[in-house]
Amino acid sequence: MKRMSESEITIRESQVKDAKPLMRIDKLVWNSRNSPQIPVWKSRTHYLRNCPPDNQLVAERYGEVVGCVGWRPPTMMFSNAHVAELYIAVHPAYQGLGIGRKMMDAAKLHTMKRGIKKLRLRVLSTNEDAIRFYMRCGFKIEGRLEREYQIDGRFVDDVLMGCWLLP
Repeated sequence: MKRMSESEITIRESQVKDAKPLMRIDKLVWNSRNSPQIPVWKSRTHYLRNCPPDNQLVAERYGEVVGCVGWRPPTMMFSNAHVAELYIAVHPAYQGLGIGRKMMDAAKLHTMKRGIKKLRLRVLSTNEDAIRFYMRCGFKIEGRLEREYQIDGRFVDDVLMGCWLLP
């Protein structure tokens, strides 16, 4: 697969109007191989409550939303307010073309401007492509919760990864 040119992809702040296409992307992306629980959005409002536009960027190709990267506080404790937990999804037809990397770079800059010092994420041990992608984006494995999930009749580890943002 060939990478897309810079001009083909636009990364911008998410808007309320993006909820429906992002809900469709979630349906296409998440499955038992890459998520311990597939998100089910009861409504657009339910999606927006959990994935607010203020904490999300989207990737567009010629006006079509093809992915998103978002962040949320990992806890409500003040002592780790400098950390954000990241999630990312790219439409399957556009994976492997550099969009995820471009969104990740944009998310790092965007969150750093908001005072975030560290990004973290969780990934299933069975999702080796994602682990390699995150490592190429500067994330390091910080821990592993062994046999944290039982999915499709087998135990799966939860891999904890983090990335420090430098000014």
